[in-house]
Amino acid sequence: MSVDIKTVKRVAHLARIAVDEEDAARMTGELNTILGFVEQLNEVDVTGIEPMTSVTPMAMRKREDVVTDGNKAADIVANAPATEENFFLVPKVVE
Repeated sequence: MSVDIKTVKRVAHLARIAVDEEDAARMTGELNTILGFVEQLNEVDVTGIEPMTSVTPMAMRKREDVVTDGNKAADIVANAPATEENFFLVPKVVE
């Protein structure tokens, strides 16, 4: 796969990045180098290899899945400037 200047400018436009002609030419080469490396990865035989989330084997830490009401409403609104019955009070915006 290869990227041309037109594609670089289109991607830059979609990302809302200003790119001039000189930068577009430089980025074309850089993106083609990156895509070439990714294409090399397709040549690696990974049959029988399990996907990993980390390079070191580790078990995922999990907590017991228990539904609670939290009992933290008073703690949550404790630092709010204005509250009423554990609800935040905010100034009226629309009249």
